[in-house]
Amino acid sequence: MELFTVSLPASLQKSVNKLTQLLKEQALVDLHIGSKTEQTAVIEFQQVSDQNISCLALLPNFQLKTHGHIVYKAASLAIAEFVVSEMEPGMLAAIIRRKYRHNSSADTAAIERYCHDLLHGKEWDSLGTRFLDADRLRRKSKVAAEVELFLQDNTELNVKGFTTFRLEPYRKELAEVVEYALDEYVLDKQYQEFISLLKYFVFLQDTKLPMVHLLHKGGHEFMLYDEKFQPLDPNPPTDRIVAEMLETEMNIEDMVISSLIAVSPKHITIHTRQQDMQVIRTIQTIFDQRVTLCTQCASCSSSLDELVQP
Repeated sequence: MELFTVSLPASLQKSVNKLTQLLKEQALVDLHIGSKTEQTAVIEFQQVSDQNISCLALLPNFQLKTHGHIVYKAASLAIAEFVVSEMEPGMLAAIIRRKYRHNSSADTAAIERYCHDLLHGKEWDSLGTRFLDADRLRRKSKVAAEVELFLQDNTELNVKGFTTFRLEPYRKELAEVVEYALDEYVLDKQYQEFISLLKYFVFLQDTKLPMVHLLHKGGHEFMLYDEKFQPLDPNPPTDRIVAEMLETEMNIEDMVISSLIAVSPKHITIHTRQQDMQVIRTIQTIFDQRVTLCTQCASCSSSLDELVQP
């Protein structure tokens, strides 16, 4: 007896095997079928075409009152996993195209990448996978809840139609992800333009010192030395225009850049154990070939987490 059929769009024909496998695996977990003998099975999933998968009740073992809600829950979890893993990127892309179809200046591919980073790790790096996994599970749960309700009253589930016209809470969340990604994209674009402007200003500026050493004490603490390793004024006079730019655009931990621009060195050696810090990458971008990174030299202590004495 057929309980329900799940249909995929032609564009996802290549993924029908994956959905079939997800349905079988989830049913195996929730119903414990197929683990001992053939008689223990109460349902089976059959791929009946390139786009359709049927859920068949195996009588007389299957009892609707006993197994029905377990089957629907298992199927909903499998379908939700498929939606989040296989269809979510396409849904985000569709939202972006629809939202910015009249905005030719919007870089939709870049916004898609920002969405991916938000949902799959980049923004969560400092928090660990626990938060990433919890966020994914929450999205999946929203899909599963609606799929389960639908299967209880319907025998045909068209996954494409369901994701397009149902799943309002889930689609609303994806739309919010797109909005946030756009904000991040705009801010990053403005920041990169600002960095490019600073780089151009440095290029035009006459050099004032032949060499400076920038000593990274750890965290966001830096010390500035001249070529003889004599301390420099941490707050030298800065060009008014640059000072106004930095005041409005830069974070407080990045103000070391203001000092570097003010002393305008011909060469900068950055002594650090944390080469991938954003502020250090920014200095490298602005001052380009003037910058050399040092992680251990005669002037460095064994640990750059403490103030280095020359």
